Amino acid sequence: MERLLTGIRQNRFLVVGRVGMDTFPDPPGTAIEDAEMLRVDIGGSAANMAVGLVKLGSAASLLTRVSDDAVGRFCVKKLNHYGVATEHVRPVSGPGASQRRNSFAIFETRLEGHQTVIYRNGAADFEMNGADVDAVDLGQYGALITAGTVLAAEPSRSATFRLFERARAAGLPVIFDVDYRPYSWVSAEVASEVLTTAASHADAIIGNDEEFGFMAGRIEAGLQRARELARHSASLVIYKMGHKGAITLVNGTETRSGIYPVKALKPTGAGDSFMAGLLSSLAAGHDLHASVLRGSACASIVVSRPGCAPAMPTGPELDDFLASHPGPQTVD
Repeated sequence: MERLLTGIRQNRFLVVGRVGMDTFPDPPGTAIEDAEMLRVDIGGSAANMAVGLVKLGSAASLLTRVSDDAVGRFCVKKLNHYGVATEHVRPVSGPGASQRRNSFAIFETRLEGHQTVIYRNGAADFEMNGADVDAVDLGQYGALITAGTVLAAEPSRSATFRLFERARAAGLPVIFDVDYRPYSWVSAEVASEVLTTAASHADAIIGNDEEFGFMAGRIEAGLQRARELARHSASLVIYKMGHKGAITLVNGTETRSGIYPVKALKPTGAGDSFMAGLLSSLAAGHDLHASVLRGSACASIVVSRPGCAPAMPTGPELDDFLASHPGPQTVD
């Protein structure tokens, strides 16, 4: 655990995975089919985490590929706008490059009847390769963060495992967000095998009950899988349970924490914001339990706002929320 914390406290993160274009109908509550005006920004789990970290005072660089077109350039420009370093964000080149596109998502800012539509055919981020990974000077970073979606296709999958090996050799802790998205994988069997292998390389694993249950083969066995990983592999495992809070497993102990109830506008972005809040808080010197709660507060803030990247809170916004909220609640 100390190795993991030492890396996190450097407060310089390399985040691996996609950035995409997000759109959402305005005003909040509008269904996609009724939309007359759309807001546009960036999203994608890795980009959201990187933006969230920077807004909370950390330094973050994104490692990925983008399409060589206006949408790819939009995504890079927005990353720069938020302060995410983009020296490792490269456009796809070579044969077939024109067919590789950035992810595009349109989602509603509402809970009842919520719809999210995502376009991922020929995703540009899956073109990240071994040369991209080898070009990174890992000595510039304290920790590596990756979301599971980056492992869903080649050459990105092999490149990510190569990066895990390089990180291990450099003494860089690996923080793994399971982030299982069925639509990105060719089959559930392949996804289970690959994600389980990735988890065995990680120093910290964060996932929800469904994701751990998926790796275990059934939802009821998810917590047991999390416990096994905490005993035999990772220094830190966080088992998230939605409105029921989370269980933190570390050093043979289990600590349960609650959520901060809010009037939610949408269900998206919570996990990415949780990760940003957790890691930035640990980097700032908060203890583990307080950092988990601060991550939970970030998740609550994000679901109460439109968008994902633009909804990520700043440090002062997080502090104001914690000061004004009555506190976390745990549901049995």
